[in-house]
Amino acid sequence: MIDSDVKLGKNTRIFSPDQVNIFGCEIGDGSFIGPFVEITRGVVIGKNCKIESHSFLCSEVIIFDDVFIGHGVMFTNDLYPRVERQVVYLPTRVGKGASIGSNATLVAGVTIGEYAVIGAGAVVSKDVPPYSIVAGNPARVIKEFPTYEKMLEYMTSRQALRASS
Repeated sequence: MIDSDVKLGKNTRIFSPDQVNIFGCEIGDGSFIGPFVEITRGVVIGKNCKIESHSFLCSEVIIFDDVFIGHGVMFTNDLYPRVERQVVYLPTRVGKGASIGSNATLVAGVTIGEYAVIGAGAVVSKDVPPYSIVAGNPARVIKEFPTYEKMLEYMTSRQALRASS
């Protein structure tokens, strides 16, 4: 279901509109939303983002341009959810060009730096610096780079090494 108050950008693709729950949010031009994704009110998604299946984006999440969100990624927005109190929404920001691996969880209130890479299954409870790779539970910095170009060079060499073995 896509609510009538959703703002969809030009050339935004929703893989299966009858298999999503999207309410009161903004999705930028050229973005892709996979099946079984839920996006709640107040979420803002930038241009050219890709959100894979079974992911959940809750209120107060802002995703900047060119972000990849893998399958089953979960965002939270309240550090101490309780039945007897009102939710205290904490904003979460994901910087331009960041990549979040499948089944990662982002705890309320974190900021993911631009071009950061979050490993699959990571639990991110602290801010992530730009141009860094984090993994684990709790997520910790595995490697940091001074520029995106250096980071890309490293990742490309690691992929080539893995492909040749």
